[in-house]
Amino acid sequence: MIHSRPGHATPEASPGSVLVVDDHRQARESMADVLRRSGHRVACCSSAAEALQVLQQEDYDCIVTDLKMPGMSGIEFIIQLEQRHQGAQVVMVTAHATVGSAVEAMRHGAFDYIEKPFDADQIERLVAQAIRHGRLIHHPAPGEGASQTPVMIGSSEPMQALRARIAQVAPTPETVLITGESGTGKELVARAIHAGSNRRNAPLVSLNCPVLSAHLMESELFGHERGAFTGADMPRIGRFEMADGGSILLDEVTEIHLSLQAKLLRVLQEKTFERVGSSQTVRVDVRVLATTNRDLRAAVEGERFREDLYYRLAVVPLCVPPLRHRLEDLPELIDCFFRRCAQRLQKDPCTLQASAKDLLANYHWPGNVRELENIVTRASVLNLGEPVSADELRRWLIDPSSDTSRGRDQDVPVGLSLQEMERRLIEATLERHEGHRAKTAKALGIGIRTLSGKLRQYGYAPREKTFSRAG
Repeated sequence: MIHSRPGHATPEASPGSVLVVDDHRQARESMADVLRRSGHRVACCSSAAEALQVLQQEDYDCIVTDLKMPGMSGIEFIIQLEQRHQGAQVVMVTAHATVGSAVEAMRHGAFDYIEKPFDADQIERLVAQAIRHGRLIHHPAPGEGASQTPVMIGSSEPMQALRARIAQVAPTPETVLITGESGTGKELVARAIHAGSNRRNAPLVSLNCPVLSAHLMESELFGHERGAFTGADMPRIGRFEMADGGSILLDEVTEIHLSLQAKLLRVLQEKTFERVGSSQTVRVDVRVLATTNRDLRAAVEGERFREDLYYRLAVVPLCVPPLRHRLEDLPELIDCFFRRCAQRLQKDPCTLQASAKDLLANYHWPGNVRELENIVTRASVLNLGEPVSADELRRWLIDPSSDTSRGRDQDVPVGLSLQEMERRLIEATLERHEGHRAKTAKALGIGIRTLSGKLRQYGYAPREKTFSRAG
């Protein structure tokens, strides 16, 4: 993840404050528990009326509200928030039968909606995006517009090369495919490209592809006419029309369903499409920026992604380096995060003992800069004034054996569960075979269906545990 310097910051999706509004106690508490485990400060209300009273006393970064509630509905709630100029980003939770109403909520200022059933990963990602979006809108750098290019942290050679490539690519009209592991900052790179282009004064419209179900994706991308499907009570402008003259960011583009990839290819080739339920052709001028943390070539080989669409998206590929490839940027990043936390917490910035610095410098950072920011935030919140020690940090790292006191030959740390060892073996084998599942399954001596089931458990696809349609 690429970050801006304090004082010139584009706010990141670090943990924020969230208000969950739902009249069903179990659904409300389940969502709150998931978001608390992500580090957010969460409060709950059982009705929209109660939430409006709470919001008179306290501000929140994000409000997650159910659509169907007794008394004041979710739509009425959002209209009230719009009239009061409430700054929180709103995420609407809806069932399939009420999607049309959820889309209407977006017309009144809601950030996005999520359809039941959904899993924990989906709500975590959407809330994080909503918080980040709100901070980008409400906290631009002093004296700067939100569209200006973020000042990226890091003086390492990989970061210098990335900045140079962004400066080279941004002024062109070409499609850009931004690849990189989760947590490296692909979305911020996309924003930097848009900000450096001649479209900077036009909108950058983003779409979080994994959040939407397949049957909603077409409407979300291209819009729909009234009566196009059950719940389509009024016409809807899609993201491509919203982005006309500007750019559209397709976040995690590999999650777009195969049946829609041909239509997306047409937009890239011809700049035209039809809304769902309409035969009228709409022409747009949109630059496409796409991100993915998956191996797109492997997806093409596995027939999960169209080869022609891949080549259309990868006109100009940009790879965001993982943190382990630019460890020399660690001191600058850590200092930035400590100062940012100190400002939020209204306390002096924390410092690290030498042993803690050595520990972090020799860690492999599977979660990249997002993981670093979370660890720094946690240390700041829990710190009592003394320099942070290695022992305090070690328990929060995924692989404590990365400490400098341990050799790299010690591949089986004592105390690691069999499940975690199995996961590491599978992920390492998958990486060695560049994401090719058939080759990975063969190397492990298991069936590809067994492997796919394991990968779903690890978050490579939506997990089985979901929030149901009830409520």
